[in-house]
Amino acid sequence: MDTLKRYFRSPAAIVGLILLLLIIGMAISAGWIYPRDPLALAGRPLIWPFSNPRFLLGTDNSGRDIAAQIFHGARIALLIGGAATVIAILIGVLIGAFAGYFGGWVDTVLMRITEAFQTLPNFVLLLVLVAVFGSTLTTVTIAVGIVSWPAPARLTRAEFLSLRNREFVQAGRTLGMKDLQLILGEILPNALPPVIVYASVVMAVAILLESALAFLRLSDPNVASWGNLIGLGRDVLRVQWYVAAIPGIAILITVLAVSLVGQGLNDALNPRLKGR
Repeated sequence: MDTLKRYFRSPAAIVGLILLLLIIGMAISAGWIYPRDPLALAGRPLIWPFSNPRFLLGTDNSGRDIAAQIFHGARIALLIGGAATVIAILIGVLIGAFAGYFGGWVDTVLMRITEAFQTLPNFVLLLVLVAVFGSTLTTVTIAVGIVSWPAPARLTRAEFLSLRNREFVQAGRTLGMKDLQLILGEILPNALPPVIVYASVVMAVAILLESALAFLRLSDPNVASWGNLIGLGRDVLRVQWYVAAIPGIAILITVLAVSLVGQGLNDALNPRLKGR
């Protein structure tokens, strides 16, 4: 209850939560409001927004309803963002927890692996993975998760390093608890809050990475994603700029909402801010 009170003290966090709920509502209601295939031809190509009541946001180069693609694209954005975040956090927490708890050669080996992944920029490594394994929606989601785990791993490691010698951990060792019990039952629950907060950053970056892939036409072309629509709109950017601008605004609002929610969670879960 105190955590919720601290969260709702921030107007920015409330705005972010409202925006995120609206986007989730779009994703849930997409099949009801636009039951047809969003990639099916719906009308004359390049109808400007609000010029035809049947197509509130206009049509794209091929005559497909942009509003339908925006609503269905919300599903893809949240699916890729959420699933990739789960993958990245799971890998990062696993590696960071073992590195921070055991230290020594275990820490050295795992951190060298982490540094190897960070040698290349995320997007370059993502391009390599997509080029090798294909550009289906599942492949792209897994690839985004794989390139996003090093930062959560370092954060988890730092938390474990600061917690592994605390009194409650020493007490657990005295009582005969095994290492895995201490990691999962004692240290991890105390190390998770900052990792949960950072998950919002991972999700925002995951949405941007998928959109960048789709813009380059390297993502799955058979789904109605915002990035695919932006990539399609670049061919008519000089005259029908709205085709790229509308999904771009949708991405901007989604990333902003996730970031504001993450900031609100940081204010609510950060023990140093509890007295403020």
